[in-house]
Amino acid sequence: MPSCFGIRCAARRMGMAAFALVVVGGWCTALNAQFYTNQRSVGGISVDTDGILGNASVDMTGQLAQFRTKSAQQIPADLGTMTPQRKVSLRGIEVAIAEAANAGKPLPDEVKYLAGLQKIEYIFVYPEQNDIVLVGPAEGWKIDKRGNVVGATTGRPVMLLDDLLTALRTARRAAQGGISCSIDPTQEGLTRLQAHARKLRTIGNPQQTVAGIENVLGMQDISFTGVEPTSHFARVLVAADYRMKRIAMGFEPAPVQGLPSFLTMIPARSRGLGNMLPRWWLEPNYEPILHDADGLAFELRDAGVKTMTEEDFLTANGNREHTGQANPVAQRWSEMMTDKYGELAVADPIFGQLRNCMELAVVGALFVKERLPEKAQYSMPILMDAEVAKTEAFPAPKQVPSKASVLRRGRNWIISASGGVLVNSWAVADKTQQSDAPAAVRAEAVPSEKSSWRWN
Repeated sequence: MPSCFGIRCAARRMGMAAFALVVVGGWCTALNAQFYTNQRSVGGISVDTDGILGNASVDMTGQLAQFRTKSAQQIPADLGTMTPQRKVSLRGIEVAIAEAANAGKPLPDEVKYLAGLQKIEYIFVYPEQNDIVLVGPAEGWKIDKRGNVVGATTGRPVMLLDDLLTALRTARRAAQGGISCSIDPTQEGLTRLQAHARKLRTIGNPQQTVAGIENVLGMQDISFTGVEPTSHFARVLVAADYRMKRIAMGFEPAPVQGLPSFLTMIPARSRGLGNMLPRWWLEPNYEPILHDADGLAFELRDAGVKTMTEEDFLTANGNREHTGQANPVAQRWSEMMTDKYGELAVADPIFGQLRNCMELAVVGALFVKERLPEKAQYSMPILMDAEVAKTEAFPAPKQVPSKASVLRRGRNWIISASGGVLVNSWAVADKTQQSDAPAAVRAEAVPSEKSSWRWN
């Protein structure tokens, strides 16, 4: 029996031109909200009550946009304009939550959307006020055609209170290995795929061949660590993961120029990847965090997202082995994805939502690692109470059908079926440098008794 991957060897023995075969996982999400809407769509995807994922229909995303537009509250005048430094008091948010609960009313949009914050650049602790303040650029918001809540002029997704609550409550758990999600084929599916591949002697009808590959590989599993699979935060992770795969594998075009699919980058005369499984995943990418001498002011710098890649080796019995190495073509594609991420975060807001969630996870890690609530003598009783300040809970995404496609590229078959998102928030929080710069900004941002819970 040949030692190399069955499809590749069969094509070589037959002297035929092979095709590139790509098998990827799917993704989806749900939205049935106390804070948002009862339309079941986030990031253009949907999930049924059995946890099976699929793309949301155009009608579903359109209905979500219409619902949010009709139910949107008027934006307060002082929140409508762009500002480089909007201050948001966590103690003030707790007061707003308590007031809404006592009055039996839903939370105002401005609280749900954290006063339009689009990123967090500073975290300030004020022991005298028993408060912690988040600071970053912000503006008014609008509902885009897919139902996303984005900045009125920048198009960047706003940060959500729901994701902040999840980040704060999972921060200690994240210290044990980060927050992650992954879509992976089952061991049984890979074993069946190897056996099926060894039987193939010709491409035949491409559609039938693709259907056969999808059938033998079967359902793929969706897994999470460090975060509840039922949370909105988890939906963002899995949605961004799968969107990245679909762009990489050419199932849909990138919404920005200069990011071709991975498959089109493979040289026509390439020997192919054979039995190698190219994997991509997304991680936070930060400069060291600055802090003052007293540990009361922190500056998050150059917050971004980096695309990582390596290859798995698929053995004859269908087992995967990590190589720790990256295919040169996959590496080039990951670098292009990283370079284009800022544009992607606006063109497809799910990538912007992922960056927001990563940043909030880093904030949560700093709260625990630097003992910020203790320094402020403020335990965040409402924000940390899951019964008082409830987050959204949806059916957990569990599985997704495999999806295959064929593309003529050289003489080999290529299989890709794994990847994910890794939010190594504690690793980011561990990289700090002392500086006087954050303290100067902190002195200008101190809340007063007359301050609202948010101010410019």
